Amino acid sequence: MDPLVITMVVLFGGLFIGVILLGIFYPGSGADQVDWRPTRSAEVEYENDIDDLAQMTEAVNRRRRARGEAELTETGLRAEVQADLAATAARREDALAEEDIEQMLELKNARRAKKGLPPLTREQLEHRVLGE
Repeated sequence: MDPLVITMVVLFGGLFIGVILLGIFYPGSGADQVDWRPTRSAEVEYENDIDDLAQMTEAVNRRRRARGEAELTETGLRAEVQADLAATAARREDALAEEDIEQMLELKNARRAKKGLPPLTREQLEHRVLGE
């Protein structure tokens, strides 16, 4: 190998390892070096978020009162969200059940066709499976 290549690899490797060791063993942090301090504490941020939420809720309620609707409360909002989630889950379950029935009917009719039997209708399959 060329001595220049070896020299350059050793120099860059040594520099890289030196920077890593400096970062590990130097006391303090990078924020101390640049004298960086957060502009606000976490407590102030939390208080600002609470104030923002209160202001948004008041604005929404002002518009609801103007339209003649009931005011929005946290409990009411949580109930609405739970009802929406329950409705979404019910629709999803219905769609999955519908898909299962379609797949079952397709497979059942494929097996019946191999045996030379006439295909089942959806109503016949539901009557057999659900016993309605």
